[in-house]
Amino acid sequence: MAKQPRRAPKPAAEPAPEEAPAPSGAPLRAVPPLAPVGGLPGDGVRAVDRALVLLRAFREEDGPLGLTELSRRAGLNMTTALRLLGTLEGHGFVKRLPSGGYLLGPTLLLLGDLFRRSLRLEHHVMPALERLRAESRESAAFFVREGDQRRCVFRLDSPQLVRDVAHVGEAQPLGRGAHGRSLIALEIGEALPVVSRGERLPQIAAIACPVLDADGKVAGSIGISVPLYRFTPETEAICVPLVLREAMAMTRDLGGDPAPLERAAR
Repeated sequence: MAKQPRRAPKPAAEPAPEEAPAPSGAPLRAVPPLAPVGGLPGDGVRAVDRALVLLRAFREEDGPLGLTELSRRAGLNMTTALRLLGTLEGHGFVKRLPSGGYLLGPTLLLLGDLFRRSLRLEHHVMPALERLRAESRESAAFFVREGDQRRCVFRLDSPQLVRDVAHVGEAQPLGRGAHGRSLIALEIGEALPVVSRGERLPQIAAIACPVLDADGKVAGSIGISVPLYRFTPETEAICVPLVLREAMAMTRDLGGDPAPLERAAR
């Protein structure tokens, strides 16, 4: 009888690595992440998601945070949090103190500076002006402050035949008209967005709102201008939220906090 050929033995499967249990005696409770994290399939992406949640667990008023508190805020067990913090520390995203607490690391400061240097105002202004013009069908502009004046630096004209005439580069007095008042509105406590009727030009109405940068300073004023005969209560009710929306969105794009704009909103 013919002998059957011998088959090579199958290699033994390696046991799946198990995560070490969290240290006993540490009070842990799962909490939801501080902000929603959109995970994608794959362990690597999940680890990145968890690391980002750890970074966002730090708050402005915090001092050094211990492992227990960080893992609690991020909704992770301490073993996973410790492993991720070790990786983040190796890249300078967090710093571990001799006492055991953690602080945010210098790499974040370097990235923040790089973000600010790479900002190009026109990349954010022009799409916002295009949206304002498309939705309002009126002229949209962006002004910056220069001493006691304001200068138009970006503008898109209304697609309608009757419209106001203004030119990029022209300077006008600060404190008059919607844009002129918008640039100082937060200083004087004026409600936002600022609405003007015939202040600078007798037949023109305008709506404007300041935009803030990453330092909380006024980067400029965005808004629309409308021939006064078209500026009905219905038009105002539609356009005021549009201008506020774009000012807040651009503030976020520039790394700023839109909360002061929200507090001053009419």
